[in-house]
Amino acid sequence: MSTETTTRNSSNPFAPRNPALNRRRQITDKIAAVGVTIAFALAVIPLFSLLWIVIKNGWDRLTPYFLTVSMSGVYGGMDAGGIYHAMIGTILVTAWATIISVPIGMATAVYLVEYGNNSRLARATTFFVDVMTGIPSIVAGLFAASLFALFVSPAYRAGIMGAVALSVLMIPTVVRSSEEMLRLVPNELREASYALGVPKWLTIVKVVLRTAAAGLTTSVMLAVARVIGETAPLLITVGVIDSINYNAFEGRMMTLPVYVYRQYSQGLAPCGALDNCVETINYDRAWGAALVLILLVMIFNLAARIVAYYFAPKGRN
Repeated sequence: MSTETTTRNSSNPFAPRNPALNRRRQITDKIAAVGVTIAFALAVIPLFSLLWIVIKNGWDRLTPYFLTVSMSGVYGGMDAGGIYHAMIGTILVTAWATIISVPIGMATAVYLVEYGNNSRLARATTFFVDVMTGIPSIVAGLFAASLFALFVSPAYRAGIMGAVALSVLMIPTVVRSSEEMLRLVPNELREASYALGVPKWLTIVKVVLRTAAAGLTTSVMLAVARVIGETAPLLITVGVIDSINYNAFEGRMMTLPVYVYRQYSQGLAPCGALDNCVETINYDRAWGAALVLILLVMIFNLAARIVAYYFAPKGRN
């Protein structure tokens, strides 16, 4: 063996014998790095473009007045009106959807992880949950409308109808994400609890759910962020109204996604003989409401990350 080969092997025993092969590997590595960077840029550019356009068009409309008044009594191109009634509707509908979907989703996830044991029922449940994950949102709205038309009245419209429609979309997300969080709990914790004579149901409540609490909370918040921007099911179930409605069980309610759709679809406002008329006021309101909706989704995602960071189980140093 030559001195050159001995020196090379002593400095890097994994270096190829052929220097040209090493150069080809470096070139391939650089090409792969450039390709991944370009793909990342192609994914990020549309996101930042969207944020920039929404902020540019909606920031001027984002005032305390816009956030604290409704559209009651506003018509034409009047430079007035806001989104307070839509924010209240969005909060109430989303809150009721969360109340409906979280217990069902959590219970289903607990059954699949702790009791299912790959049984026929567990496999069928997993299959239908996967199917529900991909259903169009308009189908969920039609389901809720049909359900309330059958048991209440065909003319009934209320926030709770929208909550049921959104819960149909939320439940699969809660089930799948919660299932993954529960499977991350070490089996040693369960076995230690069983060794102490603790019943299975109490082990699930006191050990499994507490250990996975941070992940479960994150799952719920991400599910809320996923449905808070839905428009189609709310158009069918909740309807449209310009005034404030605090009762989710009676009367129509406005929500932010529907507000954005309605304002933008109205187009340029006819001014006529109105004083202080803004022809593009409908577009301005739509962009402002869209910015508020994006901020709400961002807040939910940030809250999920904060909860996951501060409440996740931490090992001893």
